[in-house]
Amino acid sequence: MTEPPYAPPYQPYPPQQPRRPQQTRQQQGPPYGQPMPPGPVQHRPPQRRPDPETAGQVRAAYAARAELGPEYDDAIAAGLAERVEELVAYRTAELRHADRDKNEDRDDRRRRETHRFVLGIISLGTGVPITAIAATNVEPGLFGVITAWAGIVGVNAVFAWGNRRRRGE
Repeated sequence: MTEPPYAPPYQPYPPQQPRRPQQTRQQQGPPYGQPMPPGPVQHRPPQRRPDPETAGQVRAAYAARAELGPEYDDAIAAGLAERVEELVAYRTAELRHADRDKNEDRDDRRRRETHRFVLGIISLGTGVPITAIAATNVEPGLFGVITAWAGIVGVNAVFAWGNRRRRGE
């Protein structure tokens, strides 16, 4: 038997809600119970000011075009395009250099953290047998344990102090 024609269509399970894009604080509406402000909320990307040197070059190209006439449009456009390409290449090189420096800093930090972790594991791994040997072989056992752990702490402190000095250079 078929369903009557007036029955609503079945909803998919689970009910699918259309996803709304995440809104920033400026795009969100007023607090609950407050009336909405008139007009749509607009979000503008931040305006970036052009480089003064580039703006001067564009003005000079426009002035040259006005002075020379339309027959030199291709040459002026080619010169301006060449300057823009140089600027893009320069800025791209700057970004690559900054990214490389950031990656090197990240690698150095990871290496330092690995060294600290390995030294901690080695200190604990050697500390247990050294403590046992010092407690059994030195006459007052507590003196041997304190001396052994003072040496382990001293090694770790010197390593940390050396890393701090290297980082400051």
